Amino acid sequence: MIDPDTQAAWVPESGEDDDADEMPLSTRLSIADTLTLGNATCGFMAVYFTTTGVLIPHLTGSEDGGMARHSAATAVVLMLMASVFDLFDGLVARKLRSSAMGAELDNLSDLISFGLAPAYFVVVWGMVANDAHQRVGVAAAIIVLLAVVLRLARFSCVTLRDGIFQGMPSPFGALTVVSIVLLELPFLPTVLAIVGVAWLMASRVEYPKPRGRLAVAMLSWIMLSMGLLAAWAFGVPGGELLLQTGCALQVVLGAVIPLFATARRVHAFRDNRREARATAQS
Repeated sequence: MIDPDTQAAWVPESGEDDDADEMPLSTRLSIADTLTLGNATCGFMAVYFTTTGVLIPHLTGSEDGGMARHSAATAVVLMLMASVFDLFDGLVARKLRSSAMGAELDNLSDLISFGLAPAYFVVVWGMVANDAHQRVGVAAAIIVLLAVVLRLARFSCVTLRDGIFQGMPSPFGALTVVSIVLLELPFLPTVLAIVGVAWLMASRVEYPKPRGRLAVAMLSWIMLSMGLLAAWAFGVPGGELLLQTGCALQVVLGAVIPLFATARRVHAFRDNRREARATAQS
């Protein structure tokens, strides 16, 4: 190559050609990345259905109970689908490969689907529920959103032992928040429960990663939840009771898992102390 200023031959520095060759590879989407983008799309569409089917009819006075129920159910199903994409993109990335953008795409998509979408769901609930207070609902939604932001940021910079999460996983937390809203409890207990879930997401309580049988159980639970939402949306006899039961189970799981995790850590601490004493005595 010729330098236009000196007319002398110019040889690229070593590594420049390699960098040029590597750049396209680093920005090329993998199969796992495509699933991650599906996660983000589901989160955005959940916000869309919550707005067009629940919020706008309420504000314009054209509210239709059946339509609002269908839209709310669709929004929650989309969050469930986002959690399926989130589950499989990690599995695919481990089996095949992920691009250099994989971790960043995953965090950004999770923020949309499990931070923004459930927080917005809470905001709309605070506007349309009969006994709700809009500003308090917005405050609870902000707490949920910030909890997810903090959890995802910490996940990016803290290294933990394999097989665990620190803090309630954001997909599980988002679905628990939505389940609390769908239970239609009085306003104050609902807000307190939502804030409690947000605290668990930002906490240091350890949760197992969904792998193996646990991943299968989680996927089965998601499919069952979709069925319960469909039964409720289409007015199947007993559908509302089934949905309430499913939401209650989700909330119970959200409360019980930290207790098991804490008990396991206490037992592990006691076992370590016993081993240390036995070693010291020997």
